[in-house]
Amino acid sequence: MKKLIYIILITGITHFASAQSRLSNEAIQELAIKEDSLKELSLKMVFDIDDATRLRSDSLFVRMLVRALRTPHSFEFAFDSLNVSKLYSPDSTFRIFTWQISKDAYVIMQKGAIQMKTADGSLKLFPLHDQSMFVKDPLLPKGNHQLWMGAIYYKIIQKEWQGKQYYTLIGFDDFALSSSKKFVEVLYFENGEPRFGGPFFVFQNENGSTRTQNRHIIEFKDEVKAFLNYDADLDLIIVDHLISETGENDKKSTFVPDGDYEAFQWKNGKWHHIDKPFNLSLGDGNAPRAKPILDDKGNVNEKILMEQSKKNEEEAKKKKKKGTP
Repeated sequence: MKKLIYIILITGITHFASAQSRLSNEAIQELAIKEDSLKELSLKMVFDIDDATRLRSDSLFVRMLVRALRTPHSFEFAFDSLNVSKLYSPDSTFRIFTWQISKDAYVIMQKGAIQMKTADGSLKLFPLHDQSMFVKDPLLPKGNHQLWMGAIYYKIIQKEWQGKQYYTLIGFDDFALSSSKKFVEVLYFENGEPRFGGPFFVFQNENGSTRTQNRHIIEFKDEVKAFLNYDADLDLIIVDHLISETGENDKKSTFVPDGDYEAFQWKNGKWHHIDKPFNLSLGDGNAPRAKPILDDKGNVNEKILMEQSKKNEEEAKKKKKKGTP
């Protein structure tokens, strides 16, 4: 079974309730007891080597988590020790739990839930079940929580456009034995219900026209470290540019970072793609990036490609030893 990437997701993701917490001391103690049981189940559902134990632990975890969340004002309890991703929106209007479960060596799926903050502390929860296996092209779907493409989220970016709030989610999908994916998609709410996806990602075509995608996905060689995250200082989503290290562009399992970057910039309610963000903003030679595999003419520098591949393999070995992504 592949190594999973939960350490990055559960480190430093703590939400501190206000000093005027509405959780009683008794409720906090009860939730702490439930958290201990949930922690044990969350470890088993992710790391146990037995398929049946993982699935049974996942089922018990879901039921126990829902019961715990029914505690009035449970939104204020962080559940920090659980081996799942827990992200609060920047405005603290909701939080999202996500995790993944390996049904066997070949089938990996994500699960999760969105908990809304309510004025009276009652539970308002939207379950999330990975529907990607039923969709031919994951770039296309858009809809409510019942049409979720599945990801373990590690970043939320809040943006506003014409008075409406949009939450961009960045996540990971331990997709297959030979490749992994990273997602970036927009979540927003209509009539109190979550909506995933939409024409928020704008690309420039060679003829000057534009096209849109409902989400952006990169797929790359398993165990290779590919970057996709938000840089608050630059106010950009930065993405590794990928190429096939074997020249097989139809095989995503051969894709690795080439040392260059792409980016997305929020403008007029959409994320606009930038092909060469550092060249444009910082000038040639000043970009904070590694030496690119492609030269100015688009040709592959075989020596640098081999060096990059070797570096990727060394990083993968280090990750396996440390158990980190």
